[in-house]
Amino acid sequence: MEPFAFSRATDPAQAIKAGASASTAQQGAEVRFVAGGTTLIDLMKLDVERPSRVIDINHLPLAEVERTSDGGLKIGALVRNSDLANNADVQRDYAVLSQALLAGASGQLRNMATTGGNLLQRTRCVYFRDTATPCNKREPGSGCSAIDGFNRTMAVLGTSEHCIASNPSDMNVALTALQATIVIRGANGERKVPIGEFFLLPGDTPDRETVMQPGDLITHVTLPPPKADARSHYLKLRDRASYEFALASAAVVLASDGGTIRHARVALGGVGTRPWRSPEAEQALLGKPATRQTFAAAADAALRDAKPQSQNAFKVELARRCLISALTTVATT
Repeated sequence: MEPFAFSRATDPAQAIKAGASASTAQQGAEVRFVAGGTTLIDLMKLDVERPSRVIDINHLPLAEVERTSDGGLKIGALVRNSDLANNADVQRDYAVLSQALLAGASGQLRNMATTGGNLLQRTRCVYFRDTATPCNKREPGSGCSAIDGFNRTMAVLGTSEHCIASNPSDMNVALTALQATIVIRGANGERKVPIGEFFLLPGDTPDRETVMQPGDLITHVTLPPPKADARSHYLKLRDRASYEFALASAAVVLASDGGTIRHARVALGGVGTRPWRSPEAEQALLGKPATRQTFAAAADAALRDAKPQSQNAFKVELARRCLISALTTVATT
C-alpha cells in the first residue's frame, strides 16, 4: 500500500471542495472518499488503487432512508447494505432490492458496505486485481489479459476488444430494474443521473466506469413510487450458496391485468460489463400472457447479442434459465 494523506469531512460541501481541490492541485493525483471501505481498502492493499489522499465521509448526514413526497424512496449514500435490506418500506414495496442486497457478500460486509460504495464497486476480474498482468481497466493501453486468459466469470454482454470484465454488484442490478436515479454533487452543483446513464460501457476507455468526475460525491439514490400491483424478484446463480459473486442473476418487476403483462422491467447481473437492463426482454413481455413460452421468448431476446469468450459460453444458457425462473416466480406468487 502506498502512503496517503487522510482527512475527515463533516459536511458534504467540505468533502466536495476537498476532493475537487486536491484533484486539481496535484497533477495525476487520485483522491478517494471512503465510507465502509469494503472495496477501496482491498484494492489499496493490492496497489490497484493508489490514492494520494483519502477522505473519510462517514460523518456526513447521508445515512437515512426516507419516503419522498410522490411516494417514492430516498436512500442516503451512507445507508449500510444490511440496514437497507431490512428496511420495512424496501421489503414491502421494493422486495427485489432487499433480496439482491441479502444475496450479496456476507453479513459482516453488509454491515459495513454502503449504498454509494456499492454503486462504485469495481470488477472482480483477476487480471484487474493483479498488477503483474496487463489490464486496460487498470492501465489503459496495456491490453486485456482476460480475452485470451481466464474468462469463465467475465461478461458476455456489452464487451469490447479492450475489456470483457463483468460488473460484480447485486444491488445495482436491482436498482436498474427499479429505474433508480443517482444524485451526485460536485464542484459545479448537483445533478441527477438515471442509473441507465450512470454506468459506462467499456468501449475503448474501460478505465472509465461511471460518469463520476473528480470531487464528485454521491449523496443519495431515489426510487420512483412502486407500480400498483407489481411484484418483483431477484434470483442469483453462483458457484456456492453464500459469499460469492453471480455467474448470472436476474432482477424482474412485473405487473399484469387478467394474466396479461402490462408493466415489465428486466435487468441481468453477472453477464454484463455493467448492470444490464434489457429493453428487448421487456418489449417481448408487454401485452403478452404470463406464460413460460412468453418468458422463454423474453429470455432469448435478452441474450440475443451475447458474445461469449472461450470459457464462459455456458453463461448464455445459464442467464436464460435464470431469467425464465425469476419471471415464473414473480408470475406465480
